[in-house]
Amino acid sequence: MSALDQDRDALRRRLLAARQALPDRLERAVALQTVLRSWLVGRRETRIGAYWPIKGEFDPLPALYRWQDGAPPGVSRQIGLPVVDKTSRQLRFHVWFPGCPMEEDAYGIPKPKGTEAFEPELLLVPCVGFGPAGLRLGYGGGFIDRTLAALQPRPWSVGLSYAHGFVPLLKPLAGDVHLDTLLTEEGVMWERG
Repeated sequence: MSALDQDRDALRRRLLAARQALPDRLERAVALQTVLRSWLVGRRETRIGAYWPIKGEFDPLPALYRWQDGAPPGVSRQIGLPVVDKTSRQLRFHVWFPGCPMEEDAYGIPKPKGTEAFEPELLLVPCVGFGPAGLRLGYGGGFIDRTLAALQPRPWSVGLSYAHGFVPLLKPLAGDVHLDTLLTEEGVMWERG
């Protein structure tokens, strides 16, 4: 493991511990729900891929359920959660809805059971940390980067994080894919023009 990889691992551990220890995480989550709902109002996509929150991540599913429920007449909106493809180590997205049958994946994370797959037009991505110009620090497995690089057309990618995760000197590594938008409880932190 290189020194840069070790530095990133240490940074991840610090940011994860800081996120878990946020005394006002609930208030931040409520604010980020509002930011996400407001940001979605102007979007035209009808298929959004999201994630099941783990390790103190922001939960986007309540905002997405409201987005889905508020679709104009005649418009069908779908929410999907990831399922890991063990061969490609990429994510596929399967329809999710409140009350959807779920099962654990190989990593112990709930995934939809027996629902159809779809290609997301917009992808919500959890961030352990984030840097300038849409740079995301994830858990280090590369699943999001591989998935975004492979999906054609590439969905609009939206990083979700609490503002404490901003790392101003974060530098990209080979294979890092920049996100199109970054949202925190403080608002839109960055958006590709």
